[in-house]
Amino acid sequence: MTWLRVIILWLSFITLTSALPSYVAAVYEHVVVLNPNPGVAISRLAALEHMLKNLEVFEEQAALAAQQGAQILVFPEDAIQGFNFTRASIAPYLEQVPDPTVVTWNPCSEPARFSDTEVLQHLSCMAQKNNLYLVANMAGLQVCDLTTDDRCPPDGRYQFNTDVVFSSDGTLVARYRKQNLYFEAAFDTPPQMELVVFSTPFAGRFGILTCFDILFREPTIALVEDLGVRQLVYPTAWMNQLPLLAAVQFQRSFSYAAAVTILAANVRAASLGMTGSGIFTPWHEVHQHDMVEETGWLLVSRVPVLDPEMTARVSGSTGLAWLPFSGHHKREARMDEAIDAQGRPKGGWHLEAQSKPRSTESQYCLPASDECNVGPGYEEPIVFHSIMMYDNFTLVPLQGMEGNLTVCDDSLCCHLLFRRSTAPGTELYALGAFQGHHVVHGTYYLEVCALVKCTGSNFASCGGETEQAQTRIDFRLEGNFSTHYVFPGILGSGMALDIPDESGRDSDGLLYMSRSGMTTGLVTATLYSRVYSKDHT
Repeated sequence: MTWLRVIILWLSFITLTSALPSYVAAVYEHVVVLNPNPGVAISRLAALEHMLKNLEVFEEQAALAAQQGAQILVFPEDAIQGFNFTRASIAPYLEQVPDPTVVTWNPCSEPARFSDTEVLQHLSCMAQKNNLYLVANMAGLQVCDLTTDDRCPPDGRYQFNTDVVFSSDGTLVARYRKQNLYFEAAFDTPPQMELVVFSTPFAGRFGILTCFDILFREPTIALVEDLGVRQLVYPTAWMNQLPLLAAVQFQRSFSYAAAVTILAANVRAASLGMTGSGIFTPWHEVHQHDMVEETGWLLVSRVPVLDPEMTARVSGSTGLAWLPFSGHHKREARMDEAIDAQGRPKGGWHLEAQSKPRSTESQYCLPASDECNVGPGYEEPIVFHSIMMYDNFTLVPLQGMEGNLTVCDDSLCCHLLFRRSTAPGTELYALGAFQGHHVVHGTYYLEVCALVKCTGSNFASCGGETEQAQTRIDFRLEGNFSTHYVFPGILGSGMALDIPDESGRDSDGLLYMSRSGMTTGLVTATLYSRVYSKDHT
């Protein structure tokens, strides 16, 4: 068996969370044992033999997690059977998963109640044996009637990408079928969108989503805003793409912006660009990202309970005044950082709340601004276009040690106030803006302001993938976004995750974030916005 490294990190929370109850969570990034010929149909027995190889690793990791006190454990998407199946070839891997809101069933204790449910039985016994809540992803089946169901597929069955949750006694307590499929020919989109929530005695409610779901309003935003869920379990098989959408990069951004905990378990397949798992709260994270080695990783961490009902029962308060997508107006110093008299990280370049980065003397002003003073010596900024994440961004380069510049794409304008630590010419950076439909590998509407390190010295390299940077930059980035669904993200050299000192909406209605005093070079700082209402326009 491949040596599996286990990371056990216990977070000591700062004053913001010290009064909240807590629990121990675990996620496992799994190197999937794959079917070498996923497009070829095999027998049920052969499929079970294949899946058992992955389930045996699950059993080892569940035991290790339980030894460290884990109360809930999340496994990745596609981690039991793998991927790249056809509709026909995945058939022997399918199991009927009863609706837990209708049927109360413990597969470990009642294995004969439903036939062909060996995977469910293994998972149930795993949860029961280790006395923890267990979240896993599998291939689900639902028989349908062609004569009464207009949406029933021609073969008379729905095939769903399915998440299942078992309580610590092995009872099946939740079933979620993935809503937003990502080129998954083997699976059907559920006829009806589901918002699935389950409750635990140690942390209250959790919502469930899978991989690509995180980029869409349903179910993700609906869970957070409509149902008030503040804790999410997230099996995923995410293929990383820098500079904007590496797995842990967006997991960090979403947790911060939505003020939620995310327990994210990704598949490990370096050859496919898959890695990046973590346990994220709005303020802290335990994560890993490794594009080189092919070994599994177990992450375990104690985290605060964010469920409002649970915190109210335990402490008499809902605990958090920080609402989803409201921003946060002062970053707390990390445990290893000195602070100044105002309680901010010491040694940084701080932008006071009343400071306005658009100076009337600046040569860079928002279009049609009556306040702009275009005087003698004014030069038009260099504007160029480059493809970033398959989208045509409009960009301007950062020139000089510090500056104040604006770039626009259609009606979206992004403004940056910056100061960098190394002389221009060492590394090229650019400020980019994009507004419109992203149409490659899915269709959805974006508004993005991004400060990126270019991969070379020419403009065409701006938007390429890199994990390394030497230049430290203090900045304030803002934009006139048409929605409040904006996900601030800061990525440092070597995939170092960071959060803003401040973020939110200023007195002019512009959404902003600022950060100073980073200890690593800046790879990307982005305000990544999703305009869900325009996805289908």
